[in-house]
Amino acid sequence: MDAKDEAAINDSIDEAVNLFPVKGLKSISTTELTNVLNDQEKVFVDVRTPGEYKSCNIRQFKNIPLGSDLSKLPKDKEIVVICQSGMRSIQACKQLKKLGYEKVTNVRGGMSAWRG
Repeated sequence: MDAKDEAAINDSIDEAVNLFPVKGLKSISTTELTNVLNDQEKVFVDVRTPGEYKSCNIRQFKNIPLGSDLSKLPKDKEIVVICQSGMRSIQACKQLKKLGYEKVTNVRGGMSAWRG
């Protein structure tokens, strides 16, 4: 995937987020993600399947597949969510907001855009 493809994916994700806005949901690029990966005030969650996670992952991210109980995550830290393309992570972010989490961040483009 080249930069043009990545930009097209990110544009599509941004459009989806705009179509289904979630109040208070922050969105970052994978480039921005690299700058915060060692931030101890954040909890990193990968909502892909265990198989997807095993094949390729970012070590700071804990695998909690979409549909799992997210309510055990700490509410006092920012939750950063990633999936393969950004769509499942948006769903997880919506669930977290419904559960009362204030600081929730979606990684645009997901692992498809990751160049770590």
